[in-house]
This record gives sequence, C-alpha cells and structure tokens, in this order.
Amino acid sequence: MQVDIQKNIKLSSFSTLKIGGRAKFFVVVKNEDEFLAALTWARKKSKKIFILGGGSNTLFSDSDFDGLVIKNEIRGTELVSENENSVIIKSYSGETWSKLVNFAISRKYYGAENLFYIPGTVGASPVQNIGAYGVELKDIFYNLCAIDLENGEKKHFNLKDCQFSYRHSFFKGEGKNRYFILWVAIKLSKKEKFNLDYGDIRNKLLAKGIEKPSLEDVSSVIQEMRNDKIPNPAVLANAGSFFKNPIVDSTFFEKIKSEFPDIKSFPDLKGVKIPAAWLIEKCGLKGYRYKNVGVYEKQALILVNYGNAKQEDLLFLVEFIRKSVFDSFAIILEPEVNILK
Repeated sequence: MQVDIQKNIKLSSFSTLKIGGRAKFFVVVKNEDEFLAALTWARKKSKKIFILGGGSNTLFSDSDFDGLVIKNEIRGTELVSENENSVIIKSYSGETWSKLVNFAISRKYYGAENLFYIPGTVGASPVQNIGAYGVELKDIFYNLCAIDLENGEKKHFNLKDCQFSYRHSFFKGEGKNRYFILWVAIKLSKKEKFNLDYGDIRNKLLAKGIEKPSLEDVSSVIQEMRNDKIPNPAVLANAGSFFKNPIVDSTFFEKIKSEFPDIKSFPDLKGVKIPAAWLIEKCGLKGYRYKNVGVYEKQALILVNYGNAKQEDLLFLVEFIRKSVFDSFAIILEPEVNILK
C-alpha cells in the first residue's frame, strides 16, 4: 500500500498552541494498513517519526522537524462486550476523546462522564493518564493494543502494564517513542454511579435545581465548568492545563499551610495535591504577559498565545513561572504538555 507523503507542512496549524516550524514530511493515516505503510516508508528512508493526534497537548519547536510526522485519523468506536452490570467499549486512537465519552453517555453507561470535553484523541488518553474532576483514565481503563515501532508487531497492555500514575504512564516513561497506540478499551458501569464531590460539580447541579442528575446533566455541567476556565483554542491559542498539580507529603504541606492558611488542597494516595493554579496565582502571575504569550486572566493554569508567539517565548514564561513558584513555596512545577525541542 502507498500513502500520500506531503512535504514542508506547517505544524503550527496542527497544534492548539499555534506554535511550531514545519514537518519536512507529513502523512495522514486513516487505518492500520496506512499507518504500517507510513512506518515502512520512514524506515526505508531512515527518517525519524513523530505521531500526532489532536495537537492539544504538544508544544512544537520553532525549528523544522527533519522526519515524518504521522497524523493519526484512525477512528471508530464500538461495543465489545457486556453483561448485566458492565460494558467494554473499544475506540480507535484517532477518535476524539469527547466522541468516545458521548458514545457512552448516549447509551447510559456510567464512569466516563467526568472526563467529558477533555480535548485530544483517544490515543493520547493512556499516555497522559488523562484526568478531571476526581476521575482518571486508569479508573475506567480495560486494555489497549499498540504497535511496536521497531518491528511493527502488535502488543496488548493491561492496567498493570501501563504503569499509570498522576498524568504519567509507561508510554510517557520507559516506553516513550516506542509504541503507536492503535486502540483503547474502557470498562463502564450499566448501573447508575456518579462521582460528584470533586470541585463544584454537585453545587453547580444544585444551583440548577438538579438533585438527581442524569448523565447528560453531569456532562453538561462539566462542559460549562471547562468552558468557564479554558478559552476556546480557536479563539485564543492554548494547550489547556500546562502544569501538573504538584503532590507533596503531609508534613511539608502543613509547613506551607502554617504560612498560607488559605491554601487549596486535595488528598492523594502519595500525600497532598496542591492546585498549580493556586500557586501561580499566589505569585501574582494570573494575567501576566510576556511578549505574545501569557497566563490566562481567568485561570492561572492556562498559558496562552496571543498571536505569532515562538516556542522560546513560551519556554521563557514557563521557566519564569516555575522559578517564581519555587522561590515562594520550594515546590517544583512539572509541565503536563509534551514539549518538543
């Protein structure tokens, strides 16, 4: 099979941050055979590859990428199996994540609704172990199938294999740049089961007079809450949450709390999770601007491109924020966004 290899394609057009140089070679794949053909082409030409999903969590370099960028558009979602209590749904990696969640909601399957409206593709979800409002992918994950980029062979990964932790996985660590995720399967409940106690979900529902919410009610509130704090990247370029929420031990947290009694926090298995947005805002950086980039005025965790920004501008801002937080709290912020230099 032959694939349409394009040349000198602007990567900024495929990133929600609207930053990046050009890909020397670029191809869109819509099925497994096309992906394997693209992989074979890159091997024969001795070209490095980069696999691109939705571009919502990637900061490209200003320099050109001297290799093959493979844009993944392998889509489709299907019910694999079910019993009286649960279902297993499989979705291909190029599908948008929200379409998978909508598939579940429309069929009254519970468990994924708190993850509604997270940008990006299904294939990116296990890499980041995406999460929102008290739920992470690992909580509903069943298994996945990936293609080994070294030999083209398929391999299945279960929950343990993926080594999920907070915004991290095997695919972001030891297995980075080794596998192409082909599809992901999640396990959801057919019995009503909600997680409403994280953030303002329950309060937002009650404010609307909803005491016994439906899946549609919950997903609608989630969408409203995300829209309130994250600007539409088509209007104001951004990559969503730029930093991970740091986790500290309880002793260190109590030390900070003695100095900052108004500090926000959430319990975590490894200690105490502190909202990065609170730390950044406490440093007086909410709304801060450097050249054509800045900290979003409505949510300090969002870094935005006001137009024609360069990667070096955003990286300067990132390091300025990290230094400010470290100097004030002795906490190191880690970027959640995949930065390509």
